[in-house]
Amino acid sequence: MFFTYLRRELRRRRKAALVVASGLALGIALVIVVTSVSSGMGKAQDKVLQSLYGLGTDMTVTKAAAPTANASDRPRFQFDAQDNDSDAEQSTDRVLVQGFQTLSTATVAKVGKQSGVSDAVGGLSLQVIKINGQFTRGQFQQNGSGNGSADGGGQGGPDRGQGSGRPQGEVQGGGADFDVNNYSVYGADVTQPALGPLTSSTITSGRTFKTTETTGKVAVLDSAYAKEKSLKVGSTLTIGKVTFSVIGIATADSGDAAANVYIPLAQAQTLSDSKNKVTTIYVKATDSQKIDNVKSTIQKNVSGTTVTTSADLADTVSGSLSTASSLAGNVGKWLSIAVLIAAFLVAGLLTSSAVSRRVREFGTLKALGWKSGRVTRQVVGEAMVNGLLGGALGIALGLAGAYAVTAVSPTLQAQLGGGGGGQGGPGGAGFGGPGRRAAAKTLDVALTAPVSVTTVAIAVALAVAGGLIAGAFGGWRASRLRPADALRRVE
Repeated sequence: MFFTYLRRELRRRRKAALVVASGLALGIALVIVVTSVSSGMGKAQDKVLQSLYGLGTDMTVTKAAAPTANASDRPRFQFDAQDNDSDAEQSTDRVLVQGFQTLSTATVAKVGKQSGVSDAVGGLSLQVIKINGQFTRGQFQQNGSGNGSADGGGQGGPDRGQGSGRPQGEVQGGGADFDVNNYSVYGADVTQPALGPLTSSTITSGRTFKTTETTGKVAVLDSAYAKEKSLKVGSTLTIGKVTFSVIGIATADSGDAAANVYIPLAQAQTLSDSKNKVTTIYVKATDSQKIDNVKSTIQKNVSGTTVTTSADLADTVSGSLSTASSLAGNVGKWLSIAVLIAAFLVAGLLTSSAVSRRVREFGTLKALGWKSGRVTRQVVGEAMVNGLLGGALGIALGLAGAYAVTAVSPTLQAQLGGGGGGQGGPGGAGFGGPGRRAAAKTLDVALTAPVSVTTVAIAVALAVAGGLIAGAFGGWRASRLRPADALRRVE
């Protein structure tokens, strides 16, 4: 009897049922879309952070760079002058520790022993400045009579007077033609390949390091740098007079690579005269839910260091990704709540209004022996069906909206870091997070809107809640009706 009466009433009041269901569907669909977009924002931000930290890294430990004491600390380059007919090319380079003060490898072991730390790996960030080219002396050309001199411009000149007894003339030719190559190098601990910036890149040619190549003269190149310098697997690269064989080409999974060149840590330490030193310690926690506790422990027990978590680094993200994330997390959330509350209220009021128009019907049913509870259950049942119908429609609309966002996949920009004063360099912004004073790094990230099972479950729960709220309004009104009211309205 219950279901027969329910089916008949829903057919008879299709328009009212559709209005109630549509209002609930709109609120539920908006919740699904906003929740999915927010999830996509989180994944996009995680992707940006992984391009800096590498997969599996929960935090980094660094030591802020000391200010430069004086100009003598800057790299100096010296070249010998060559004769005009010499085509010999000169080359010199400087390998500098980049970004932070160094930490001892003993600190890496100490961090690894802290409570809550699963693994700790050290890395050394370097900057290589290489200058190569030719520098030739000029030729002195005498004006008038006299013998010229081949010396480099020191004897005579237009400013010499006639009374000096020296020939007059000028220096012609000579000069310099040099090329400056500035690139970043990262020394990776090849014995622990699961942590560090290289994990955020995929080997697209050749291979990665073997765990036995701790002192090997091998290198993995970022694909963009390899293309720029026309290098490939099997090519050679000279850093600080040491020749490395290129064994692999890596392509960053998102944005720019952390470094242009990756070499074994021991080789990087030797090149930069930084034996047993690292610039960054990459840390993986045993429990991702207790990262803040691990951070506090390291800061307490390893003095003089800066611990940066992914949450800290996320605070430095700006650009359209940050703006959109803020809108989705604040405006979108409250808009969804407001629309949902409005939909629930409208559903409740419409159901209550429908009960008012059915006073004669319910009063008559009570006169025929229906109890108040049975009438209430009938009204709640109708409201629940309307709620479930609205839920199904809302889920469909929400999934369609999320699919549309994913299909369009708008590109958002994430800007990381910024500020001056440190030693930057290509690819350098990836080492260590916000403690680094380097040029701002801008990444393009495609936005998606993944819909999880949890989101669908929330939508179903909202549909049920909407039906119960609407049914509560109508049921309360129906339970207060008396048979006499129906008799007074009989025409």
